[in-house]
Amino acid sequence: MKLFFVTAFLAVAAAVPSSYKPEYKAPTLTSLPRTSLPAPAYPAPAYNKDNKYDDITITNQSDERNLDGSSQWSYAQSDYTTREESQVQKKMQGVTYDSYGKESYGEVLGNTNKGSSYWVSPEGHKFTLTWVADEAGFQPKGDHLPVAPVHEYELPVAPVHIPFNGKGYKIY
Repeated sequence: MKLFFVTAFLAVAAAVPSSYKPEYKAPTLTSLPRTSLPAPAYPAPAYNKDNKYDDITITNQSDERNLDGSSQWSYAQSDYTTREESQVQKKMQGVTYDSYGKESYGEVLGNTNKGSSYWVSPEGHKFTLTWVADEAGFQPKGDHLPVAPVHEYELPVAPVHIPFNGKGYKIY
C-alpha cells in the first residue's frame, strides 16, 4: 500500500508543469592555434547593465603536465584576457625534518613559478601583470601596482652628552 502512494505521488509530481526556465547558455569553445590569434584592437569588453559579461568565450587553451614535475598552462578569452604560467621543480638548499622531528640542512625539491596575465578593464585600461615565485618569494611586476614612496631625508644629529655629577651641576 505504501508503494502505491509513493508511485502515485511521483507520477503527480512528474505531471505538474514546471515554471523553471534555464538561463545558462553554454559557451562555445573554439580551438585556435596560439599563433593564429588576431591582433586585437583592444576595445573595452562589453558589459551589460547588470554587470554580467556578454558572451565571453575561451579562444585558446593549453595545459601541459610533464613527468619531471614541470608544467605549463595558458588560456586566452574573447575579451583579450590572457594568462599563462609555468612551473619547474628544482633542487635548492633547505631544511628537512626526519621522522623524529630533527631538522637537518640539505637539498630539497622546490617549485619555481613564472607567469603573466593581461586584461582590459571595463573603462578600457590595459593591465599587464608578470610574476616570479621562487626561493626569494613572490615578486609581482606591473605598471598598475603601487610603489612604496622613497624617503630621502637627513638623519637627525644625536645630541651631545653633557655629563652631570648627580647634583645637577655640569662637569667640565
